[in-house]
Amino acid sequence: MGQARPNFSLLSRAGRLYVGVVSLAGLAVCSHSVWVVTTTDIDWHWMLFAALTVLGGAITIKVPSLLALLSVSEMFAFTCVLLFGPAAGTLTLAIDGVILSVRRKHRAHRALFNASELGISIWASSHIFFALAGTGPLYEQPLALGAILLPMGAMTVAYFLLNSGLVATAIGLEFRKAPLIVWRQHFAWLAPNYLAGAAISLLLLAALRQAGLSAVALILPLLLLSYLTIRTSLGRAEDADRHVAKVDRLYLSTIETLATAIDAKDEVTHGHIRRVQMGAVGLARKLGVHDDLTIKAIEAAALLHDTGKLAIPEHILNKPGKLTIDEFEVMKQHARIGAEILAPVDFPFPVVPIVRHHHENWDGTGYPDGISGTDIPIGARILSVVDCFDALTSDRPYRRRMSDETAMAIVLERKGSMYDPLVVDTFLAVYRE
Repeated sequence: MGQARPNFSLLSRAGRLYVGVVSLAGLAVCSHSVWVVTTTDIDWHWMLFAALTVLGGAITIKVPSLLALLSVSEMFAFTCVLLFGPAAGTLTLAIDGVILSVRRKHRAHRALFNASELGISIWASSHIFFALAGTGPLYEQPLALGAILLPMGAMTVAYFLLNSGLVATAIGLEFRKAPLIVWRQHFAWLAPNYLAGAAISLLLLAALRQAGLSAVALILPLLLLSYLTIRTSLGRAEDADRHVAKVDRLYLSTIETLATAIDAKDEVTHGHIRRVQMGAVGLARKLGVHDDLTIKAIEAAALLHDTGKLAIPEHILNKPGKLTIDEFEVMKQHARIGAEILAPVDFPFPVVPIVRHHHENWDGTGYPDGISGTDIPIGARILSVVDCFDALTSDRPYRRRMSDETAMAIVLERKGSMYDPLVVDTFLAVYRE
């Protein structure tokens, strides 16, 4: 049970500092473990479990759509810890991390981080085990399995949280995402697999007491059979995932075609809707929106928010002057009409609410429903700001484009009345970057 590793290609200064600190701590822990192994009388059989851990690390399965890999290496590493102590377990997983990195042709700093975070995780968690169990390595001081269940559970939870947490933090720093969100999306679901690995290591420990090292030969075929079964199942899931991604791309291509037709009537360039789409999605991520369905909804709504303009007469839509009160009332209908046109479409994400409410105002004076504040969907609040700025800085039939400074001044003037203050502040910060 393992995780994918960050590649560090986009790390900020804080990210590089984090990786450096983890690597230094890992070197310290591994150096201490080498000293312990070489200066104390640890049975040489720990190297057998180190070899089995490396073998288990070589047999990995990629989980579709997640930054995660499955392997059985921790099972042997846990057994090594129980039998031979923290130092042997630390070196075992550190070696596994280095070999895995070499096999995948990782750069030196990435290999060092991988080995370090594994070493730190097992070193700290194994000390928790022996502190709670009140004993030393079980190879020479066997205890009843019932006496080590609680310490084993605590060690497994600690190892899982440290291992997944250290990796999720590095990935979060690399991709500018909150580490907790990365952890929830890609690693939280792995907890049962770690617990299963701990349970199997306890069974292996019991078998070793009864049959000696020959018990390993009995377990390996079962593990291989499980690996082949899981790989086949996940292979089918990956095929289905690719099909869904293909359908999703077709969906968005169809949406873009419709959006182009809409904008042709409105005499708006396709570049405008593309800029609004990219700006809205980027701003959403800066605001901490990481839910895939919400992001996809914003991406589609940015293209389709003016669908209702298909029902607006062209002499109003492209009038080269200010609209009359009656004409503006007709124009305002496009938000409601657009939502009604799109409502029968079975979107897999909430597009229609964004289309309906992208002209609502923060203070409740907008249309079509006059809702206010956070009752307005976050996608609509984001879209209204980005769309306004891009429209003001684009040429239209009835006026020349404004400068960025003038347009930003208008957006700031509308902060708290038309637009969500947080959205405006974040938009301004992104613009300044």
